[in-house]
Amino acid sequence: MAWIFLLAAGLFEMTGVWMINKLHKDRNWQSIIFLLLGFGGSFFFLSLAMESLPMGTAYAVWTGIGAAGGAVLGMLLYGESKDWRRVVFITMILASAIGLKLVS
Repeated sequence: MAWIFLLAAGLFEMTGVWMINKLHKDRNWQSIIFLLLGFGGSFFFLSLAMESLPMGTAYAVWTGIGAAGGAVLGMLLYGESKDWRRVVFITMILASAIGLKLVS
């Protein structure tokens, strides 16, 4: 169950990062609410995951999901570069997170 909580934490982290960018563009209260809900949910689920996962593993996977997810959202929603090297490094981040799951 801890890994599901950690995945949820990472998805909420992606939402929070997405809303930061949206807030810079739109400046409306809905973006602020979703930003707070995104990061609040992220920390909540991370804390649940850390009840049974080691802190280092949980934090590394959480930040990996957030970083890779933020980069992918930037490419899909905001026209950021889709250069093959970016994709390779994003894949490496995700592979590292999966590797931590396999050895934990």
